[in-house]
Amino acid sequence: MGATKTSQPIRSLRVGTTGIGSMHPEHRYGSRLPVLLWVLLSRRWVDGVPVHFFVIDHRDGLVLFDTGLDPTIARDPRAYLRSALGVFFLKRLFRWQTTPKDNVSDELARMGHDVRDVRKVVFSHLHFDHTGCIDHLLHAELFAPRREWQALIQSKSERKWYLRQHVDRPGARWTLFDMQPCDDPDLAPFDHCFDVMGDGSIVLLPTPGHTEGSVSMLLRSAGLPPILLIADLAFELGMLMEDQMPGVGEDFEAMRDSYAKVRKLRVRLPGLVILPSHDMQTISRLSEALPDQASPETPSPPAGSATQR
Repeated sequence: MGATKTSQPIRSLRVGTTGIGSMHPEHRYGSRLPVLLWVLLSRRWVDGVPVHFFVIDHRDGLVLFDTGLDPTIARDPRAYLRSALGVFFLKRLFRWQTTPKDNVSDELARMGHDVRDVRKVVFSHLHFDHTGCIDHLLHAELFAPRREWQALIQSKSERKWYLRQHVDRPGARWTLFDMQPCDDPDLAPFDHCFDVMGDGSIVLLPTPGHTEGSVSMLLRSAGLPPILLIADLAFELGMLMEDQMPGVGEDFEAMRDSYAKVRKLRVRLPGLVILPSHDMQTISRLSEALPDQASPETPSPPAGSATQR
């Protein structure tokens, strides 16, 4: 199942950024306070939080891992959410710095790609800041974990930031997948996985915790170090390495177990580059790992903008 040493199925990996946000430190780094209390009372913010998605140039076509944020939700959340209570809590949880051009199509164009060339989109999970602008991608095959789709279609799913009306779009070609038994020794301790392209170069691994169905994407190709895209499993790489829980999550026991499995995978795959979707260091870490593929078109978050812990 693994990519052969002579093959190079992945030509490049780029990072798209659909805006910069702020979140409470209790949200990002955890708190002993009840969630509702810090959501309502916290006056501190961590600034410079990126909203990333990833672009894989595979020999069989462009593959996206998530699609980032729809800038509409930042400009006018009342036009995006059905619930007035949801609008209230959205404003308490996040602040956004984004423009109408901070969308998946314009980000791809800045990288030299056409959104119409996207063949497949894989979603790590179905929260709104990872599923933006699906209407731009109705021509592509959209992949989602079946457990995430089940969460999406539950009644009152908006309370957990699943916005079905912006995901389950007319004309969208969804493929819901389940993890399959996997005996690839390189992937231990994961015993289940999903091979997106059928050549071992793009493999999904179950990493629940942030949501019950969250997945991470492992990239393997000749000429590249192994790369693991972990979405929101951890907001920062250091949190995963230090076993630090954030302030929110669907299942913290599952999250801790996923943390441990990723750390074990890092031991089995020397040089593994781990990239979260909301880490201020993701772009610089990828540039260090792939210096020939650095994308000057993709802006980094403002230097020094993160609040210290």
